[in-house]
Amino acid sequence: MMMGNARWNLTLRFLLELAALLGLGTAGWSLSDEAWRWVLAIALPLAAAAAWGIFAVLNDPSRSGRAPVPVPGAIRLALEFIVLFGGAAGFHLAGHTITAIIMALLIVISYAFSLDRLAWLLRQ
Repeated sequence: MMMGNARWNLTLRFLLELAALLGLGTAGWSLSDEAWRWVLAIALPLAAAAAWGIFAVLNDPSRSGRAPVPVPGAIRLALEFIVLFGGAAGFHLAGHTITAIIMALLIVISYAFSLDRLAWLLRQ
């Protein structure tokens, strides 16, 4: 089994995905006021979740293998970096710097143990 698909790493990635959505929502809430805070707090995570679910690499063993909109592996990897590190940046912008640093470190750890998956994505 590839390390990128090890159960613990898939669990960590899933938790990081959820944290990224929370970070984006937190940033949307804290960086605006009045009605816009509701719009951004909902729209940013929804847009990220939609992109995450729609744009995928066909037969990605770390996902279902389905790809509603197939994209090259490099595009998928860029999308993952943008969403995950965007969530960490969202925490930082909202004033939760320690949370942002911990999340960024966990992202790096997850990808460090996913070098086989990264190589696979870049070959697609």
